[in-house]
Amino acid sequence: MSKLIRVRKATGRPHPDLSVPASFYDRPTEDVARDLLGAVLEHRTAEGVVRGRIVETEAYLGPHDPACHAAAGLTARTRTLHGPPGTAYVYFIYGMHWCFNAVSREEGHGSAVLVRALEPLSGLDLMRRRRGVERDGELTSGPARLCDAFAITRQQDGASLQRGALRILRGLDVPDEDVVIGPRVGIRKAADWPLRFHIRGNRFVSK
Repeated sequence: MSKLIRVRKATGRPHPDLSVPASFYDRPTEDVARDLLGAVLEHRTAEGVVRGRIVETEAYLGPHDPACHAAAGLTARTRTLHGPPGTAYVYFIYGMHWCFNAVSREEGHGSAVLVRALEPLSGLDLMRRRRGVERDGELTSGPARLCDAFAITRQQDGASLQRGALRILRGLDVPDEDVVIGPRVGIRKAADWPLRFHIRGNRFVSK
């Protein structure tokens, strides 16, 4: 298990050195997906700063994975998916929702980790306004919801996750006994592959 993102709980204004380094993502995608549990996603905008702890992820392994966008080859839509590790891959689905991914492995491979759910940490009032809901459990429990709450859109596609407004920060260690591994959800191809990771018992995991 990688220990690259394991430091004390992130509070207050984070130091730039707390960003998860690009080298962390240059590894097998399923390892990155598992080890991102406990890390902190942060987005700074003119409206304010929001942060949430990553509690659920899915790995999409590359061109040999029929559920991964890379299976269709390099296209205008997937160009950033094939970019360097540690960058954002943001795409639009169902004509209405954004999904946020962290690119993994070497540049050109085409694999990424989908962030499926967050535990809100700071900026909750801003998240509530953006989402139009009051219940905290409905703010970031799902890939579309968290993108709405964090104002993640096509503008963040291709952004570095080490610097700039959108970053993934080092977070808490999640022991193996607290990690649940199972099949990915919401897909038809390779749906039985055990590539979904979430923190056991966390109420913000998507249903």
